[in-house]
Amino acid sequence: MPQSATESQPVTRKWFPLGAWKQWIPALIWIAIITFESTDLFSSEHTGSVLYSVISRVFGPVNPLAFDIWHHYLRKAGHVVGFFVLSYLLFRAWRTTLPLRGAGFWSLPWARISFLMSVMIATLDEWHQSTIPSRTGTFHDVVLDSAAAATAQLVLWLVLRRRSSARNR
Repeated sequence: MPQSATESQPVTRKWFPLGAWKQWIPALIWIAIITFESTDLFSSEHTGSVLYSVISRVFGPVNPLAFDIWHHYLRKAGHVVGFFVLSYLLFRAWRTTLPLRGAGFWSLPWARISFLMSVMIATLDEWHQSTIPSRTGTFHDVVLDSAAAATAQLVLWLVLRRRSSARNR
């Protein structure tokens, strides 16, 4: 029995869309930066002494107690910014890697995997810091990093939803 032309054609499936790997470069570089910042070189003592020296030279004498408070909050702000950006970059990479029919600009699977990867990296980062004598790995920082990653996904949803509705008008 003869087969039709469509039945004899092999079905090819793209597992990794062409060019998707390019979207992973920024995410992988950002993960490397987070890993580098997790070393002894970026411990509170090292960043504090350098920052205190710079601020003292620019602004004159600085109250050490006030500086310690600001230094703490600057370091926590670094966590928030770092994992917000990581979650965003992972979303971009997954959106390109896993195209979903009818998904448009935003999809829960892309957001979910980006968030979970961010939480995993935050957990590994804090575990790594707990193995370095000059660093401390804390569960609180994992929660802070996870909240930043979730916030990034919420912001993406809001921005991309607005963009999508503007295009549909």
